[in-house]
Amino acid sequence: MQERTTRKSVTFVHPFSLAGIDEKLEPGTYDVEICEELIEGLSFVAYRRVSTTIVVAMKSYGHAARQVVAIDPLDLEFAQKIDALEAGMA
Repeated sequence: MQERTTRKSVTFVHPFSLAGIDEKLEPGTYDVEICEELIEGLSFVAYRRVSTTIVVAMKSYGHAARQVVAIDPLDLEFAQKIDALEAGMA
């Protein structure tokens, strides 16, 4: 199965929450990775999302420690919309 990976950075101005992460995350820029696999047998090229992960700091292990956490892309999109709304209110 052929896969592709897309990496992007997302920036939050305010603290935010994501399902699957117990604590509120600090404002800042986070690395997000999206893995997709090729859907075979179609007459055109199409990919299906396999996973979305975000890299977060692990406060309990020191400032440099990082953890990769699987997230729902819809939760990330919702958190970004909330952050943009809060930024517009300021």
